[in-house]
Amino acid sequence: MVACSSQRASRPARPHEVILDQADGLDWPTLCKCDQLYSVPKAELKIRRGTVSPARRKVLVRTMIGSLGWGEILSEP
Repeated sequence: MVACSSQRASRPARPHEVILDQADGLDWPTLCKCDQLYSVPKAELKIRRGTVSPARRKVLVRTMIGSLGWGEILSEP
């Protein structure tokens, strides 16, 4: 799970962030920091706000890989 703010995005996303919005089930544009990941047991997730589209999931994953330096690890022989 990535860390998302509960406040409206008041600036453009930085390279390590993605903005999710109403199309993703949120009430307003929200900054999600892809360099901060949290592990949460699925049973603790109570309220589902929406669904991130497959296209937006690809953006999130690419941003996470780049922000955490995993691209370098994955590209090693």
